[in-house]
Amino acid sequence: MKTAALFLLAVAGAGLVSVVSADVSNAQKQHDVNYLLWKVNEQLRDEKHLDFAKTFDPEADTSHYSDNGEAVHRLMKELKDHLLLQQKHWFSLFNDRHREEALMLFDVFMHCKDWETAVKNAAYFRDRMNEGEFVYAIYAAVIHHPLAEHVVLPPLYEVTPHMFTSTEVIQEAYAAKMKQTPTKIKSTFTGTARNKEQRVAYFGEDIGMNTHHVFWHLEFPFWWQDSYSHKLERKGENFYWVHNQLTVRFDAERISNYMEPVEELHWDKPIHDGFAPHTSYKYGGSFPSRPDGIEFEDVDGVARVRDMIIIESRIRDAIAHGYIIKEDGSHIDIMNDRGVDVLGDVIESSLYSPNVQYYGALHNTAHIMLGRQTDPHGKYNMPPGVMEHFETATRDPGFFRLHKYMDNIFREHKDSLPSYTFDELNFEGVHVTNVAIDGNLETYFEDFEYSLLNAVDDTVEIPDVEIDTYVPRLDHKEFSYNIEINNEKGSETLATIRIFAWPHADNNGVEFSFDDGRWQAIELDKFWVKLSPGSNNIVRKSTDSSVTVHDIPSFKTLMEKTEAALSSGGDLDLHDFESATGLPNRFLLPKGNQNGMEFDLLVCVTDGEADAAMPDLHTKDNFIHYGEKGVYPDKRPHGFPFDRHVEDERIYEQVTNFHHSHVKVYHHGEHIHHHD
Repeated sequence: MKTAALFLLAVAGAGLVSVVSADVSNAQKQHDVNYLLWKVNEQLRDEKHLDFAKTFDPEADTSHYSDNGEAVHRLMKELKDHLLLQQKHWFSLFNDRHREEALMLFDVFMHCKDWETAVKNAAYFRDRMNEGEFVYAIYAAVIHHPLAEHVVLPPLYEVTPHMFTSTEVIQEAYAAKMKQTPTKIKSTFTGTARNKEQRVAYFGEDIGMNTHHVFWHLEFPFWWQDSYSHKLERKGENFYWVHNQLTVRFDAERISNYMEPVEELHWDKPIHDGFAPHTSYKYGGSFPSRPDGIEFEDVDGVARVRDMIIIESRIRDAIAHGYIIKEDGSHIDIMNDRGVDVLGDVIESSLYSPNVQYYGALHNTAHIMLGRQTDPHGKYNMPPGVMEHFETATRDPGFFRLHKYMDNIFREHKDSLPSYTFDELNFEGVHVTNVAIDGNLETYFEDFEYSLLNAVDDTVEIPDVEIDTYVPRLDHKEFSYNIEINNEKGSETLATIRIFAWPHADNNGVEFSFDDGRWQAIELDKFWVKLSPGSNNIVRKSTDSSVTVHDIPSFKTLMEKTEAALSSGGDLDLHDFESATGLPNRFLLPKGNQNGMEFDLLVCVTDGEADAAMPDLHTKDNFIHYGEKGVYPDKRPHGFPFDRHVEDERIYEQVTNFHHSHVKVYHHGEHIHHHD
């Protein structure tokens, strides 16, 4: 989603887009970004970039910056004073100093008024700054700078493969490189069959899902300041929702594998599951492992366990009171639809938090606490744990336990709000008469291949040999929803169609109550349609889901398409891949199982005029789920109409604009191996 980034250009930012940039084609921009990220640990491979890196002086002409060079002077001073992190060293966003340096570079990019100045700065600083900081700043800037609106970021798992690929596979890649032999290496998930968590490793270790998690946090970063360009609307609520969805999806995967849903973490109880990541930093050693059953310890320089307990109780206190206390002592009422947004800012603790002094940063600190439990006092000088990187966090089973804990705090708030009434749910004169699924709800595994070229060191003199790895990923057969709706209003009417599913029963076959089921609702799709008077038949394909995105083409494909467009002067159309913020499309359905895992399927049709926050939503075919130009398209809370406590489930059966049915998702264990 390039969205939140296509800034509502405030007056302050109006000088951002200059005439010069209009001369730079999308293909040229794509070429520059490709080559700035290609072999990021080696020397630049584009002659022009190489020249910029040697001869450009970032401070020479400050008229090219919208802040008169303020940001660039700040970064150059740090560089000249040798205060920046050296190259060939690990980078972590949760390290305050690393983040500060990466954001200094991001700030320089954000103030470049034209493309050429941005590229020159990128080439110059790539040569001089830490590679991890550089990659982070480039990704954030391409997502948020209007000049980069149509640029597609190459898949992170091919830019920094060490973060996504096991040490064993990387070693094989080096061996292949030494022997100059093209090779395809099989990747497996970490762990063994003795570890039952292994049954769901395909979820937490899916590289597409890991990429989604990174991109979401780049799109709505906790370090965001509105002065970069504009306010990120409903950022706290988005934080709650994206993690709620990861958690409920993970629980559905567990049930499909006959496992109990995840239990939340407790600061004063042992961390039940250990984790051995089997991955290494490119520089700086292996990711630390954690044995089973260790107790939380204070982490030097980060937080004490008792601080975490106090911060949690302050937040839960605020929920019980129904208000958050601002820094100046005044109150923000959270007993309404927008309360969850404030709470999300407080719990993650983004810069939007109204009182970080009092409420702390529960989520961000918890990630570091969990990541450091192997070496809490720095005795062994270990690098950060997997929890300290968005790329790797979801591999640790502890991630989902931590987020179940956060999710339960959000639920406490949501359950304190009044239930929806019949009138709030009803869409008078609209009847959903039938919902059918065309095609089978069937999942399978197929091998996904990606390149490890950027994992191995090389020199310009020796040609590359193809080194790839393939790993099984969950996928599903395509299907469509066939929805029959009767519109008795007598005129055309705009409707929002929301599709949710939740597991019908737990791993022991005990059925969930409606109130517990709806809290585990997986959002499958949401779109707008115009209903004609009388009967309407709506067919919606699974591939069109607004919750998911396509897999990004491989780095090699991106480069080939870009160079072809450059040499022919043709147009480079990568529109489908401009957003990587949604879940991968293959991940739309939970795995299901051989006997068919039963789900409750709910199709809710609500008043589009009342819901829509922007015009013509029914015409947007690839409508973006997280919003556009900083505006979130749906006025309703995330998860509506199942986000509040259900006092009496009969209401949901009485309103004619909802349809409740049961479906089964099958998994026949087939495994498809195919090469591009």
